[in-house]
Amino acid sequence: MLTKILIANRGEIALRIMRTAKRLGLGTVAVYADADADAMHVAMADEAVHIGASPAVESYLRIDKIVDAAQRTGADAVHPGYGFLAENAEFADACVAAGLRFVGPSGAAMRKLGGKADAKAIARAAGVPVVPGYEGAQDDDALREGAAAIGYPVMIKAVSGGGGRGMRLVESADAFDAALESARREAAASFGDATVLVEKVVQRPRHIEVQVFGDEHGNVVHLFERDCTLQRRNQKVIEEAPAPGMTAPLREAMTQAAVALAQSVGYVGAGTVEFLVEGGTLDAQSPWYFIEMNTRLQVEHPVTEMVTGLDLVAWQLDVAAGRPLPLEQSAITCSGHAIEARLCAEDPTQGFQPSIGRIEVFEVAGADPDGRADPAMRLETGVARGDEISPFYDSMIAKLIVHAPARPQAVDRLADALAQTCIAGPRTNVRFLRNLMVDDAVREARDAFDTGLIARRLEMLGVSSLTPAAATAGLQAYADWRAGRVEATGESPIVHGVARVATGPVASGSHNPWHVADGFRLGAGAGISDGQAMALSADGTPITPQISWSAGTLHLHDASGLNIDHDPGVAAANAPPHHVRTTADGVYLFDRGWAVALTPLHFDVDSVEDDASGDVVRAPITGKLVAVDVKPGQLVTRGEKLAVVEAMKMEHVLGAPRDGTVAQIGFEAGVQVSQGSVIVALEPVSDD
Repeated sequence: MLTKILIANRGEIALRIMRTAKRLGLGTVAVYADADADAMHVAMADEAVHIGASPAVESYLRIDKIVDAAQRTGADAVHPGYGFLAENAEFADACVAAGLRFVGPSGAAMRKLGGKADAKAIARAAGVPVVPGYEGAQDDDALREGAAAIGYPVMIKAVSGGGGRGMRLVESADAFDAALESARREAAASFGDATVLVEKVVQRPRHIEVQVFGDEHGNVVHLFERDCTLQRRNQKVIEEAPAPGMTAPLREAMTQAAVALAQSVGYVGAGTVEFLVEGGTLDAQSPWYFIEMNTRLQVEHPVTEMVTGLDLVAWQLDVAAGRPLPLEQSAITCSGHAIEARLCAEDPTQGFQPSIGRIEVFEVAGADPDGRADPAMRLETGVARGDEISPFYDSMIAKLIVHAPARPQAVDRLADALAQTCIAGPRTNVRFLRNLMVDDAVREARDAFDTGLIARRLEMLGVSSLTPAAATAGLQAYADWRAGRVEATGESPIVHGVARVATGPVASGSHNPWHVADGFRLGAGAGISDGQAMALSADGTPITPQISWSAGTLHLHDASGLNIDHDPGVAAANAPPHHVRTTADGVYLFDRGWAVALTPLHFDVDSVEDDASGDVVRAPITGKLVAVDVKPGQLVTRGEKLAVVEAMKMEHVLGAPRDGTVAQIGFEAGVQVSQGSVIVALEPVSDD
């Protein structure tokens, strides 16, 4: 019997585990690094133990510190969550050796199935089809020869972990060495294991995974499949259950293969068996291959919970306590359709580069972790307004999960929820996700529905524009904020899609540096002459829109393409809802998933000039400088790799903005650098 559980993780998964543990009457212990001292999972736990500095290798990846924390607090079980040490066999063994129950499979099972190469061998022996590949010696020549034998294109994959880390698509032999180096480095940083394998690239695949569960009494069941086809950079963006278009014969074959694989190693606990189905359809005749097994709970487990009505964490705790599975296979049913979207702190317009900073606004209408506000909608998160998104961990800040009787209604529900989501501070992918859910190829889930869909339609998925009503409301709010006529509350009531902005005087406007009476206001022509310019930045981009009025209609034009002709006194009844939020630093406007910050224009003239000339290459994000590939005096050409910064478990390759000579190296590899730090300085190539 379990009485107290330590959660060896952070963020939304730590909170998710704690909610179930508390419901079952178990005590909870959190662990935290420096960056998480004020985190939500620390506050929610009954006890919390500090385990080290912010980098994961000094805290969340320290087996000794976590086991010691469990022993000192009297915990009798450890739940690893996902990521970090969740699939580390040494960690599972260390917990057992310390007299603790490990909520997951044994270290022996992890060693058999956790490594992609060994898992493929076990799958072959069990009669499960596998992707052709090379899983042998790790020297460069052997891997290179293995790739040549398979035939390009190939995929290099880290044998440990998941989440797309340590994976590189290689189109030709010329690109193999650089991709191998990068994959190894990212795998070592994410999982502490640089071992890789090489696989054939399956053409136009659907990514299907089967949730399995086993207990100590020899029982193994499946909880149907999930579809994780919508990906970018080999990382899942949208997950749903059941898989759209799945035929009954293929479901039967894949789920039985997953169960057989788990049974072959006496698997205990939650696990996910992943497959690729070739050709974009899920017909009985479609070729399909086993690719790996994740020996842990998945990020996307809530969609399975929504369609089965089961609590998978409760199942994990039951199994860890030695009890048999709560249900037999025949009693497990699937009802309706569920979809999960991963809300990440990243900028889709800049190649999904991770974003950091303070969360100024964080609202998802109708969603909460337990579905209290709406049983058909859940929000799983580990952050709140005012928290900081740091560079040390994964960029995912929340998961939004919806359920409906059928897929079309679930897609509509998720699209509507994303359109009303308000997150500001760091850049996010909310607008991108909303555009994805209204895209015809996604809604139909037919011929174009494969893992390459997002890459093919990326430009279209990024297209968006503000509605005139939304832009007018945002500018009106900005004008009032600038004049000190509105409090910086972070909230503003919404009526018929138009924000009501306070117009009465505040108690004191001295807190606002823009508390001025310069005649700038919207809603009437008085005090505004034709051609008046307003200096501000929208979503970080400097703009100076020209504002004028004619017959009570606002005319706003900007060289960036922001062109609006609108009567602010008329709100279309069918206009999409938008939201305006004010903070101490400016105004945020939210329109169908698009977050636009309207803030005073501040910039460093020197930095703008040298950035524009291409004389310097700066760190795009705070992180670790893991490689510097050039030396002072070296000639480089435009696009040539100069350095690599690692942050949020991802590598960011810095390329030369133009031809030039390396004049100076700002830092040596291995140090932590801040966003905006000059990494490499260039000078023009001499004509001599």
